[in-house]
Amino acid sequence: MLCWVAVYLPLAVLAVLFGHALVEGLPQLGSAFFEGYPSASPNRAGILPAVAGSLYVISLTGIIAIPLGIGAAIYLEEYAPSRFSGLVEMNLAQLAGVPSVLYGLLGLGLFVHVLGMGTSVLVGALALAMLVLPLVIITTREALRAVPATSREAAMALGATRWQTVRQIVLPVAWPRITTGVILALSRALGETAPLILVGALAYVSFLPDGLGSPYTVLPVQIFHWVTRAREGFVPNAAAGVLVLLTVTVALNSLAIFLRNRVARAAVKQLEVAP
Repeated sequence: MLCWVAVYLPLAVLAVLFGHALVEGLPQLGSAFFEGYPSASPNRAGILPAVAGSLYVISLTGIIAIPLGIGAAIYLEEYAPSRFSGLVEMNLAQLAGVPSVLYGLLGLGLFVHVLGMGTSVLVGALALAMLVLPLVIITTREALRAVPATSREAAMALGATRWQTVRQIVLPVAWPRITTGVILALSRALGETAPLILVGALAYVSFLPDGLGSPYTVLPVQIFHWVTRAREGFVPNAAAGVLVLLTVTVALNSLAIFLRNRVARAAVKQLEVAP
């Protein structure tokens, strides 16, 4: 009985919360809401700067974290000594479980105060890159580890170098899992609020970001700002923002599953037609 309660009670609470957000926020979803700017009037408030800021920050986060994470995972899995790799793996597991607010504090101390980079889109992306980098490395290593050792041995027996083996044999086979892990990591970063508040994401932005040094806001911060407003008229706006954020998150997760299955099927077909 307790097992059923533990499984279905969180689902029921989630369904109630989602239903409440749907009832409150669905009437707000329209062209004016998506094209509008923040306003003191709930009826005229929109999310265009927040959506643009989220896209800007997440794109920069991916540009920073994805090459570093995949490159570090390849080195640790294919080239690094086993002792060093095991030590790093243990620390990465610890970093992946660190609360996101601590990455915000680290970004505030390092990028804002020590390096003097100010509060900008680039600083927000760097803070989120630190957050998702352990996840990208861990998921990429797991994907590389799932490739059979016989594939590596066969390629090297035919005269391929280690890098040729990694580039032409290991990475194509592991790429579906790598892609899934990267998309899920960016999906988590998209919903983060605390790190960006600490590194200077603004609650009220009436313009679109125009460069790496531009002030910005993101959708979770905008939702937080509406929820904490004293006027109840902003509650439907916050609910509508939650629906938009949930839709984007679910879409990213679905894209990860679709890409994984598509590439996996393509790999199977290629193996079937290979001589």
